[in-house]
Amino acid sequence: MPPDRILVVDDEETIREIVSSMLASAQFQTRQASSGVEALALLDSGEEFDLVLSDLMMAEMDGIALLERAKERFPSMPVVMVTAVHDIQVALQALRNGAYDYLLKPFEREQLLATVRRALETRRLKRENDAYRTNLEALVAARTQQWKTALSNLEKSYDVTLEALGDALDAKDAETEGHSKRVTAYTIAIARKMGLAKEEISVVARGAFLHDIGKMAIPDSILRKPGKLTEDEMALMREHAYSGYKIVSRIPFLGEAAEIVYSHQEWYDGSGYPRGLKEEEIPLGARIFSIADTLDAITSPRPYRPAQTFDAARKEIEKWSGRQFDPQIVQVFLEMPDNLWEDLRKDIDNQNMRFPHHVVAAKTFR
Repeated sequence: MPPDRILVVDDEETIREIVSSMLASAQFQTRQASSGVEALALLDSGEEFDLVLSDLMMAEMDGIALLERAKERFPSMPVVMVTAVHDIQVALQALRNGAYDYLLKPFEREQLLATVRRALETRRLKRENDAYRTNLEALVAARTQQWKTALSNLEKSYDVTLEALGDALDAKDAETEGHSKRVTAYTIAIARKMGLAKEEISVVARGAFLHDIGKMAIPDSILRKPGKLTEDEMALMREHAYSGYKIVSRIPFLGEAAEIVYSHQEWYDGSGYPRGLKEEEIPLGARIFSIADTLDAITSPRPYRPAQTFDAARKEIEKWSGRQFDPQIVQVFLEMPDNLWEDLRKDIDNQNMRFPHHVVAAKTFR
């Protein structure tokens, strides 16, 4: 390791030589300057110094002025002031201006060396601390990026799980596939328009996508029955909301989405099922979903009627505001243009998408 380099500044040559000799005897490397101006020139030349030892009273530029300018340019370099003035106010002024310490003339060699070594040790520790902090910040940044990557991968695995659940339902009820995708896209669009946070929208989307998963527990003879269901069959069909909740709630990351699955058939006025929830008792995601679900039901063909227009769906949803639907969410829905729903439906039907986050992100606010 090269020796520490010290700049000795004093307008008296004899003092400079004595101080430099004391430092050299302790294996320090020194350079001399006869004034504050010369010292600044040396500092600005690019020559590196580990410490400045400067007299306080000098012509042209005194030690305080040199101290101020040196600390502006090299804030981490310690400066020790030397003075023959036995005035505590002078010493305090030097310390307030950033001096590490001060020495009163005349001083002993050991006193000088002890002060210099303390200053250099303080500088070394500060540098190590700065390096540690920089490394720590880099480590935190790296760990944060690793966490984000892991979270992103986990998010993708969530969607793969959803696709698997959706595929299982598609195999049982072919009509559900397109409906699940479209109603998810419509739900996301409304949630975005309402200003929900990204995390909330993800929960709502998953709940919407899986809303009919409970139909997997319904016998095929009821699920695929072409005619009207009996009262007993209808009662069994209505159990799909709770059955879906039991399926989805077992998956840790779908806990909140499970509440939407459980509540997706509730009505705002309390006349829905399975629990007869009303108004704010119904999860927000389920209240948003109910509008999206009705929108898709009306605009999709059924064996007993052709598909109706989005304008017709808009009027029907407005008609049932306050009864089946949350009136505040209905108002948000009514402010959204029909062509948005048409575009989303075309994109989803044409692109065979499982979980249409990106479609909605591109279309909702263009």
